[in-house]
Amino acid sequence: MRRIVSACLLQTMRFDVTHDADPKRDYEIYCNKLKKEGTKFFIEETKTEPDGSLIVKIKKQYNSYKTDGYLD
Repeated sequence: MRRIVSACLLQTMRFDVTHDADPKRDYEIYCNKLKKEGTKFFIEETKTEPDGSLIVKIKKQYNSYKTDGYLD
């Protein structure tokens, strides 16, 4: 039998400026949502592109699994 002991997602997300969107505000809303849901996360890198979009590399908890060794 096997089971997941701990898990983590590594994502690269792009917050665009399409349709008059504010990428920084969208990023803040996303982070606040993660906090509200109790999802553990760590922002590895944020970079603003020449067009104003925001690129974010984030490690976050997968489902409700422990994150031992990933976000320490």
